[in-house]
Amino acid sequence: MTGWLSRWWGGGTPAVEPASLRDAARLAQLHGASFHRGWGEGEFEAMLTERNTLVHRLRQGRTVIGFAVSRMAADEAEILSIAIDSNQRGRGLSRDLLLTHLGHLAGRGIRTIFLEVEENNQPARRLYERAGFGVIGRRERYYKQPGGEHLNALLMRRDLS
Repeated sequence: MTGWLSRWWGGGTPAVEPASLRDAARLAQLHGASFHRGWGEGEFEAMLTERNTLVHRLRQGRTVIGFAVSRMAADEAEILSIAIDSNQRGRGLSRDLLLTHLGHLAGRGIRTIFLEVEENNQPARRLYERAGFGVIGRRERYYKQPGGEHLNALLMRRDLS
């Protein structure tokens, strides 16, 4: 029984599920720890109530350890953000989260997915390239860093049809 309880509380198999309003604070915490300009709890609450936004959480036991957010329009979507708790990275969880999220987008009739990624973010670029995304453009000096430096963004696309 102790093994089952520990798997349920803090371990076990990670599960990708629709996020809810009660996840907003944790999603904001994960985003803030992963990106220079983190989104606040109110921003997540707004996204979670929008009909054109799809938000999935990655849960392990009772703990939310990641999320994916996309905005949909007609038969296209843009991945706005994906984040995994820094203690959980390197385990292939972001790939599982991304592929499950893409499957749900396809189920909603989405045929083309776009995203932007910082050009020097090799782990993210590998994740997207392995998931079938290709570079279609570049935005010079798109991301502003805390010290004032500007980094380039790559535009990527994947067709789901």
